[in-house]
Amino acid sequence: MAAAAYRAGQELTDERQGLTHDYTRKQGVENVFIVAPDGADWAQDRNVLWNAAEAAEKRKDAKTGREYELALPAELNAGARKELARDFARELVARYGVVADVAIHEPGREGDNRNHHAHLLTTTRTAGEDGLGGKTRVLDVASSASAEIDAEISQKGCTSG
Repeated sequence: MAAAAYRAGQELTDERQGLTHDYTRKQGVENVFIVAPDGADWAQDRNVLWNAAEAAEKRKDAKTGREYELALPAELNAGARKELARDFARELVARYGVVADVAIHEPGREGDNRNHHAHLLTTTRTAGEDGLGGKTRVLDVASSASAEIDAEISQKGCTSG
């Protein structure tokens, strides 16, 4: 929940823990959007989405999301960066049935001014009309998941970071 709030630069409330994560003062968030499977319209609300992810887990130490970071080509304008990140998120959603919460960040004040990048937080469970379903275990295996995702990233013209 905190990661989603930070990446998006928004305020989200974790209902399970009774904590509010307020990152509305965070700068450098260029664009945020959610890509969900057909019929999972409920997941378009970031607060509802991540509270559902928390509620779906029984263990306190359960993983509720996975993060992927994409380095976006500096030559692209903001609209093209958004479309590239959206295309990648759509591929993950179509292939695995998860929800992808995307935040595109501008380069930081210090450092490389070409460092446009996107954070994709995905649910660990499939999503449908009635909420979250089963775990996407294929993505739990670090070596196979990493290789598969890296191949997808490369195909889209990005690099993983």
